[in-house]
Amino acid sequence: MRWCCTGLVLVLAACGGDQPPPPPGQRIISVAPNLTELLYAAGAAEQLVAVSEYSDYPEAARALPRIGDAFRLDYERIVELAPTVAVVWATGTPPEVAARLDALGIPVVSIPTRNLEDVAVALETLGELAGTDDVAARAAAEYRAGIAELRERYRARAPLRVFIQIDDAPLFTVGGSHLMSEIVELCGGQNVFADAAAPALPVDLESVLARAPQAILSTDDGDPREYWVRFDGLAAVATGSVYRAPADLLARPSPRLVAGATEVCAQLDDARARSVQ
Repeated sequence: MRWCCTGLVLVLAACGGDQPPPPPGQRIISVAPNLTELLYAAGAAEQLVAVSEYSDYPEAARALPRIGDAFRLDYERIVELAPTVAVVWATGTPPEVAARLDALGIPVVSIPTRNLEDVAVALETLGELAGTDDVAARAAAEYRAGIAELRERYRARAPLRVFIQIDDAPLFTVGGSHLMSEIVELCGGQNVFADAAAPALPVDLESVLARAPQAILSTDDGDPREYWVRFDGLAAVATGSVYRAPADLLARPSPRLVAGATEVCAQLDDARARSVQ
């Protein structure tokens, strides 16, 4: 496996040592739902021969063969499909999965999506891989324009302390390097655990209460208000600023992050309005 640069770091792995990227006109397998979305947006739909479980967007992806999830792939089925390249998620696909695909002689392209700009670069990278550069460039430009418009609209908003809840048993959140933290900042919010070094981390209830969030955004299942209602001394609870954030739009780094960020920004604006009533 060797490291190459195509805007951001791109991993290309091929059996037998260093080899150039596979040529356009691929038989592509996607090993993560967000990568499936990115491949469709980049114009590579006709070259997709299989996708991972939970690849349910766009609707057409539901009809493609399934090869398992990120942690348990059906390698026999993959070999039968004779892919020319596998696209894996740099921050979500276990390294052993990429190594196994490499051992089977399938070149691997690893796509990083650690921040908002990475999504645009991923579109361009996948367009180059599939030979659909023009489609991918348009998708990347539209995505960048959407993010830039939100950044400009919310850049002067009053700061708001925000707790990002991923789970409540145990309480789990994200640190400042996580993409969801960047989205909150884009909307004028301040992640109360932005100082945490880890991208994601468990936290105790006392530390959340001590940081006194003015808004709570939860991507967890169910209604987060049921968990927080007992803490009516917390500003976020007292003002009714506890929200169910759009999990699919935020947990899958894809062009739909624009829609997810738009909803988060609207929720934080609602919290600001409540805080001054």
